Amino acid sequence: MEFLAGHNYHIYNQGNNREPIFFEEDDYILFLKKMKITLLPHCKVLAWCLMPNHFHWLININSNYKEIYESNTRSKKLNAINKDIGSLLSSYTQDINRRIGRTGSLFRKRTKAKLMDEERDKHDDYLLNCFLYIHQNPLRAGLVKNLEDWAYSSYRDYGGLRNGNLCDIGFTKELLHLPKSQKDFEKLSYKTIPPYYSQKMF
Repeated sequence: MEFLAGHNYHIYNQGNNREPIFFEEDDYILFLKKMKITLLPHCKVLAWCLMPNHFHWLININSNYKEIYESNTRSKKLNAINKDIGSLLSSYTQDINRRIGRTGSLFRKRTKAKLMDEERDKHDDYLLNCFLYIHQNPLRAGLVKNLEDWAYSSYRDYGGLRNGNLCDIGFTKELLHLPKSQKDFEKLSYKTIPPYYSQKMF
């Protein structure tokens, strides 16, 4: 898939046969470190959630993305983001396989990327609902009773419970018009997402 500068994408993948991709806490931390190295040169991260057998990212591609990765200057040249995402998953898989003594692919072959902006033109809160959907994953799966109880999502960063450095909090708050007060943000975060939106996010 070609990624367009300045546009927003919902990116997701899961384990083969829906099997686990994270086996202990250190695996989540390792994956997050690789995310930071891989994604930030290309985009702003709006939201993320790592689940035991899948992950979700919401990203905004940098406005200068294409000109940088197509630059002829070796010191500045980057791979296209889809190639780097593939390298991230391959590198993580190798690390996990080495640690637990397994072989073969950990993830499904194709990482999916849904361009969000076409739908957002018709429904102004489409991108916001995707943001909320990503944070609500652990709750819907029955892994926690409260959003703040799941450590492996960006909810804690937006909820003022952690000072994370992966998401561009200021950019996202302005883009999505998020509430300024923590109380209002928490209330919004538990909003029921209409089926129409959840069906169109994939």
